[in-house]
Amino acid sequence: MKLSTPRWWYQRDGRHGRVARTLLKPASWIWAVATARRIARAQPVDVDVPVISIGNLTVGGSGKTPVAREVLRLLHKGGIDAHALSRGYGGRLTGPLRVDPASHTAADVGDEPLMLSGDAPAWISADRVAGARAAVDAGARALVLDDAHQNPALKKTLSLIVVDGETREEEWPFGDGSVFPSGPMREPLAAGLTRADAVVVLLPADSPPADPDLLAVFGALPTFIARLEPADAPPAGPQVGFAGIAKPWKVERALKAAGADLVDFAPFPDHAGYRPEDLAFLADRAAVFDAGLVTTEKDWVRLPPDWRTRVVSWPVAARFEDEETFAAFLAQSLR
Repeated sequence: MKLSTPRWWYQRDGRHGRVARTLLKPASWIWAVATARRIARAQPVDVDVPVISIGNLTVGGSGKTPVAREVLRLLHKGGIDAHALSRGYGGRLTGPLRVDPASHTAADVGDEPLMLSGDAPAWISADRVAGARAAVDAGARALVLDDAHQNPALKKTLSLIVVDGETREEEWPFGDGSVFPSGPMREPLAAGLTRADAVVVLLPADSPPADPDLLAVFGALPTFIARLEPADAPPAGPQVGFAGIAKPWKVERALKAAGADLVDFAPFPDHAGYRPEDLAFLADRAAVFDAGLVTTEKDWVRLPPDWRTRVVSWPVAARFEDEETFAAFLAQSLR
C-alpha cells in the first residue's frame, strides 16, 4: 500500500502532528540506527567506471530524477556514454535489465527508470552491483545512480545530494530534523551530509533566490542552484490537475504559477497506480468543470495506454543557474 506524504513532516516548529511525531519517535530511532549500521558495514564494490550518485536526505519529493536527467544530459554533451541505474521502485521486474520504453511499462520497471530511458540508456536492478556490471558490459563509461545515497553497494566517484530549496516561514525541507517515520529524514542531517561531495538546491522556476539560512546548513560543501523549468506551457483552457508524487501540492502550485487555468486539483499517493475508480473520479471531475486533464510526466507514464490520449503530460526539467560551473565541477570530479 502506498501512503501519502504527511504535510506536517515539513513543519519546522513541530506543532502540527505533534502527537503522531511523539508516538513514532521510537521507530525513528530504530530506523536511524539500522541505516547507519547498514552503511558502516558495507564494502562498496568498484566497477571500474565513474559512479555518480544522485540522492537525498528525505523520503521523496526533492527532485532527484530531474537532476539525474540533467546530469545525464551534461555527461552526454561532454562526450561521455553515461547510463542510468535504478533499483526500479514500483516495478515488478528485478533485473538486471535495460529499460525499453517501447515494450516496458511503469508497472514493469517503475516510473522513474521509464522516464530516464527517454534520455539515456537506463537499467534497473534490485542488486545494484549486478546492474552496474551489466551496464558496463553493455558499454557504459559512467553510471548515474538515481536514489542511491543510502545504498552503499557501489563505490561512488561523486555523491550529490538534492535538496528541495522551496522554504516558507512555517515549512523547512528537513522539517524539524526528525527521522522517518516521525519526520521526513532518511537519516540524521549531519550523517547524510558527511558522505556528500556536493549539494544541489532545487527551486521552482518562479521562486526567489535560495534561503541563506538553508545554504548555511551545508557549510563548506560545494552547493549549486538548479531550477525546475517547464519544458512546455500548460495546456490552454480550464484544467483539472492531478499528481501522485511525494509532494503533490507543489505540482498544483507550479501549474498555477505557469499560468494554467486550474479549476480543480486531485492529489494521489506517491507512485500511485491509477485504478479504474481513480480514473472514473478524474473523468467525472473533468466533466463537472468541462475541463481537460493535466498531470506530471511521471504520473502520465503510469496511466493505462488508452488514458494517455485523454491526459496532457506537463514535463519539467532541472536547469542549473550556472551550468558552466557545474559542468566543470562534474568533469573535474570524474577525472
